[in-house]
Amino acid sequence: MRRSDRLFEIIQILRSARKPVTAETLAGQLEVSIRTIYRDIAALQVMNTPIEGEAGIGYIMRRGYDLPPLNFDLEEIEALRVGLALLSRTGDSALQRAARRIHEKIDALHGPANWLQVAPWGAALDDPAMGCVSKSTLRDAIRGERKLELVYQNEQGCRTTRTVRPLALVYHLECVMLACWCELRAGFRHFRTDRIYECRVLEEGFAGQGDGLRAIWPDQDRWGRVEPGVAESA
Repeated sequence: MRRSDRLFEIIQILRSARKPVTAETLAGQLEVSIRTIYRDIAALQVMNTPIEGEAGIGYIMRRGYDLPPLNFDLEEIEALRVGLALLSRTGDSALQRAARRIHEKIDALHGPANWLQVAPWGAALDDPAMGCVSKSTLRDAIRGERKLELVYQNEQGCRTTRTVRPLALVYHLECVMLACWCELRAGFRHFRTDRIYECRVLEEGFAGQGDGLRAIWPDQDRWGRVEPGVAESA
C-alpha cells in the first residue's frame, strides 16, 4: 500500500472509531509495523489533521473533521455494495480486507443496507498457513512487472518449476487463474492459484513488456479453462 493510501486509511479508521484506536490495532489492520504507524500519525499531525492521543494510549479524530462525500446515486451505491460483497468469492484476502474498508466508508455516509446479500461461496481463501500463495503477491508482481518462479502441480499430480511473466489474474467463480507468459513453454499459459505450491518473486523483471504481452494475449485463451479436472493450459 502506498503511503498516501495508508494515511487516507488511517483517517478513515479514526473517523469511524467510537473510542481511541491504538497504534497496534492500526498496524494490524494496515499490515505495517507499529513504528510505521507512529511516523504516519506524526506526519498527519504536522499536516494539521486533528488527531489527538499518544503512543500507548491510542488515537482519536476530533469531531467535525470530514472528507468530501462520495457522489454516487442510489443505484450506483447499491452496485458498489454488491460488487464489493462479491469479492468474498475470490479467495483474495487482501481485496476482501480492502472491500470491508470501502464498505465502512459507504456505511458511514449512507447507512447500512443489510437487505443486499451475496453468498460467500467461491474460490478457496489464500491462507498462507495452508500453503496457499498470496494473490496480493501475484498482483504486486503484475503491477511491478517482476518475473515469478512457480512450483506448480497440474491435474495429474505432476510438479514443474516455471519462470513466468505474470500478466493478469482471472477471477472465476470456483478458482482464480494466473495468466502469464511461460518461459519454459514460450507461450501464454494459465495456472490455477490453488495449485501453485511455491512462488518466488525474482529480481529480474520485464519492465515495459506487460502491456504489449496483454495486447497479443490470445482471445481464446483470455479466460483460462476451468472445466472439471482441467487445471491450466500448461
